[in-house]
Parts: sequence; C-alpha cells; structure tokens
Amino acid sequence: MLQKKEVLSLEGKVAVITGAASGIGLGTAQLLSAYGAKVAMLDVNEKGEEEAQKIREAGRTALFFKCDVTSIHEIKKTVHEIIGNFKKIDILFNNAGVTVRKTVVDLEESEWDFVMDVGLKGTYLMSKFVIPIMAEAGGGSIINTGSGWGMKGGDKAAVYCAMKGGIVNLTRAMAIDHGVQNIRVNSVNPGDTNTSMLKEEGRQLGCEEMAFLKDSAKGRPLERLGLPEDIANAVLFLASDLSSWITGSALVVDGGGIA
Repeated sequence: MLQKKEVLSLEGKVAVITGAASGIGLGTAQLLSAYGAKVAMLDVNEKGEEEAQKIREAGRTALFFKCDVTSIHEIKKTVHEIIGNFKKIDILFNNAGVTVRKTVVDLEESEWDFVMDVGLKGTYLMSKFVIPIMAEAGGGSIINTGSGWGMKGGDKAAVYCAMKGGIVNLTRAMAIDHGVQNIRVNSVNPGDTNTSMLKEEGRQLGCEEMAFLKDSAKGRPLERLGLPEDIANAVLFLASDLSSWITGSALVVDGGGIA
C-alpha cells in the first residue's frame, strides 16, 4: 500500500539557478528556497544581490554570484565559489536566456552568436562543471529551460527557436550520458510568460505592450499568460523526489498553447 511521503521538501539541498535576477529564474529561486533549498543565484544583472537579500530577510538561505554564463572562466570560478560556500550542488537550473525576434535574413551574425552563447553554450558550460560535482556526491537533478518554440516553430524568432530546440535535445543527450551517475536531466518548456523578457520581445517587434501581452495569451485553452510561479512549480517537481524516475523528458508548461 502506497503511503503519503513528504517528498517536496528540499531541506538540505543546494540549488544553482542561472538567470536568477528576474522572471522565471527569480521566481524559482524564491520557490525552491521556500521548500528548504539553499540557493545560489547567478546573473550578470547585479539586481540579483537585492533579490538574494530579500530571500535572506525571509529567513532562507541565498547567495548571489555575478556570472556571465558565456564565459568558461567565470563559470569555473563561480562554481568553485559555490562549493566553497555550500560544499555541494544537488540541483542545477540552467535558465539564463535572451532572444532576438528576427528572421534569418534580418538577423546579424553577432545577434545569432549572442542568443546561442547565453542559452545553449551557457547550458553546456554550467553542466560541464556541475555534473562531476553531482556525480561524485551520488547524483542530482538538472533542469534546462527550453520553450514551446523549441518544439515547434515561431515567427520572427529563428535563432531563439534554434537555441531552444538545441536545449531540448541536449537535455535528452545528457540524460542518456549521465543516468548511470544517478543524474536526472529534464527540460521545462514554458509558453509566453509575463516577464520583462516577454515585454522586450514586444518592443523588438514594435508592438504596444498591453496589446502584445493580450495577443500572446490569445488562443491558449487556459486563456492567460504564464506567470513565473507557474514555471517554478514545474521546476520544483523536476527537482524533487516526486520525479525520481523521470529523465530525458520535455515538460511543456504553456497553458495548452501547443496542444
């Protein structure tokens, strides 16, 4: 007979979150810390320190590390600092990402490189240095932020679709390679979520903000935009023991947008 288990507790766990100064990354840092995890918040935006302080003021444990995830040297240094403070890493949320809303014809090479480097290369580099630490400790959970547009195409978002598609399939490859080390690797794939990044997309496309947000919610069965907490809830599930036999999956969290 199955019994109720308190498997959502992250007490004693250490979670590393990239892109943690705002949006989905910040919401996830807040939620995982609420469930007992000590969180290391990485971002190039120093606003992350203010947000980490707010988490500490709530009686939780959070440290901010300014880190450019496109730089192998900064990542190596930051991971070393995280281990110096927390001694281990149990959860890695590769969430940092940017977008440029253009077709391949209009896209500049530098814009392609920027989007690919932050999202796809950043996921690779963080995983490169964290996986050996997890393996030595007996396992862990890695969650990568993909997108609904990593599983289907979207208009004027060529590099974003390519980058997110790469993350979705990189996730599967990592799951195959590192399952033997008891490391689970999954992607969470949001639809349009009400964050500063979504509003920036509207500006790039020359749209009025409220009209763009309203249009982004249109056509979804649940008829609303996502919130950072919606995505954070999915990350919590994939980080917890509730998902102990789930790896290589692509969990779509988009209000039914690609149903």
